[in-house]
Amino acid sequence: MQAMVYRQTGDPGVIRAEEFDDPQPGPGEVLVKVAVSGVNPTDWKARAGDGSGAPPAAGWQIPNQDGSGLIVGVGQGVDPVLLHERVWLFESAFQRPWGTAAQLTVVPAKQTVLLGPEGTYELGAALGVPFLTAHRCLTLGESMPDRLGPGALAGRTVLVQGGAGAVGNAAVQLARWADATVIATVSSPEKAQLAAAAGADHVIDYRTTDVAAEVRRIVPRGVDAIVEVSVANAATDTAVLGMHGSVALYAGSAGDSVTVPLREMMTINARWQFVLVYTMPLRAKAFAVEDVAAAVVDGAIGVGPDHGLPLHRFPLAATADAHAAVEASAVGKVLITVDDDPQA
Repeated sequence: MQAMVYRQTGDPGVIRAEEFDDPQPGPGEVLVKVAVSGVNPTDWKARAGDGSGAPPAAGWQIPNQDGSGLIVGVGQGVDPVLLHERVWLFESAFQRPWGTAAQLTVVPAKQTVLLGPEGTYELGAALGVPFLTAHRCLTLGESMPDRLGPGALAGRTVLVQGGAGAVGNAAVQLARWADATVIATVSSPEKAQLAAAAGADHVIDYRTTDVAAEVRRIVPRGVDAIVEVSVANAATDTAVLGMHGSVALYAGSAGDSVTVPLREMMTINARWQFVLVYTMPLRAKAFAVEDVAAAVVDGAIGVGPDHGLPLHRFPLAATADAHAAVEASAVGKVLITVDDDPQA
């Protein structure tokens, strides 16, 4: 099989095509014929490393955590009924060398989720990191439920900072599915159209509008939850957060810090939470996987311009270019097409 591999960390050019023997699933694992591989910021950051050019832990790494495909083999202890099922994958490369930028990958069966007839391979490859992160951000704090679904966020207002990003888009779509009122911030009219297409009820261009004043005009009592892409927005977040509200910060760089006014946040019993999908509590992750899968079945979430998430497609051989696109902050979702028809 062909796989895209890097044997030392560095710029996108360290990714090279190599031929591998077909992997075999071990106990508790499945073998997946990959259809589409999804690229996230976490993937290029892992590939870039700490700047030392050190080799990956296993000496080699197939990149990319997210993907979709067809189960074509099962290991010991895995029910053979899963054979030939269409699935989406998450955390494929977390503490493992077998990412999704390959014709075949092996992954723990518990990290595969049925796509069902409603989900496309493109959607499946876009779900893992962004949607599981967004779910966690939307289910924190005293005023938010543990689970999402129709009606779960009725009567609540959510502010999504950076509503045109991948996680922001996922948060808008999931919050609308759960019947929240959604306010999204963006940096341009073009991104405003994307946030609206995802389902945001109100879209604010933070370059031209006072976000805090506009949010308080829309919801004078303050918002129940904030899905936050940047610590630079901390002052705005403190100004618009309502009683028992939560701020979930899911992005940042080493050395970033945040300062909040203690007394004001104590008064409203606010919660500030830091979110990383790989280490989130197992119970919360299980709920997120189940709810995202349910949203797929409901047809409530999607990818493409109609859902506010333009797609940028690359062939497997151009995995390095796909990484470069994400590193350059491409607006939308970067996908690598590995096999147009894995069932053939």
